[in-house]
Amino acid sequence: MAQSIQDFHDDPRNADIRIWVNGELKHRNEAVVSVFDSGFVLGDGVWEGLRIFGGHPAFLDAHLDRLYEGAKALAMDIGLNRAELTDAIYATLAANGMHGDGAHARLMVTRGVKRTPYQDPRATIGRATVVIIAEFKTAKPETLAQGLNLFTVHVRRGFPDVQDPKLNSHSKINCISACIQAYTAGADEALMLDPHGFVATCNSTHFFIVRRGEVWTSSGDYCLGGITRANVLQICREAGIPAREKNFSLTEVYGADEAFVTGTFAGLAPVRQVDGRTIGDGAPGPMLARLRALYAELVQRDIAARAATRAA
Repeated sequence: MAQSIQDFHDDPRNADIRIWVNGELKHRNEAVVSVFDSGFVLGDGVWEGLRIFGGHPAFLDAHLDRLYEGAKALAMDIGLNRAELTDAIYATLAANGMHGDGAHARLMVTRGVKRTPYQDPRATIGRATVVIIAEFKTAKPETLAQGLNLFTVHVRRGFPDVQDPKLNSHSKINCISACIQAYTAGADEALMLDPHGFVATCNSTHFFIVRRGEVWTSSGDYCLGGITRANVLQICREAGIPAREKNFSLTEVYGADEAFVTGTFAGLAPVRQVDGRTIGDGAPGPMLARLRALYAELVQRDIAARAATRAA
């Protein structure tokens, strides 16, 4: 049965989580926003997913950089500075007893409540809506072990003058359409092409291949500026592993030695098949194993620095 890399085993502790809604921590059954909220009415908002290690959000600075850049692009005032938003994240984690690993938080900001359901931002009244949902969850170990089956969909990643793929907005219908086509075809996730027919990204993760000892990912022109994607490129540089951001075709994907996807939630996950073609021998390869180890080290460095900053 096809399943997303975002799938997880249910944790009973999530039934009683507290959710941060505009400065208040509310039980999940009481955490609500208005039906006039810009996010509900129009998908007008930006968001970030945060993986929690040792009670700290990994690579928080990079995530906040992307969040505030997206809000600025949308002429949206978050209403909280970085320090205040960071404190809100930690308050949410503390309220839920999330002092270790195995948690994931979703930070969402919308333009706020509208006086009428209409797209013009000037119809918004009051401040932005800020929500932080922290849950006990990790990617399914069996999915990380066996790998994903991808299907190339007809839905493309478009030009930035239509909807900029660099913007991590609530408006995800492009990716949702791709996801639907993939799972109805029996795959786990969609592989999406750019307008020129080159490989761009997946519907919820970034895509990499390994060919003759080199790590390839897309040019980046038609995909979100992924935090984990950037970290993989960084660890390749640090370890002297040839890594390229370039245009490549499906033919080069089918003939790859390895393939994998990256994302905040699952980290690095193998791809065993694309469009019915087995990648390599269909099992996680040596490059992925090496990169996973290097990524784990990078996470620990970041978390140690974050912990020291909080303790200061």
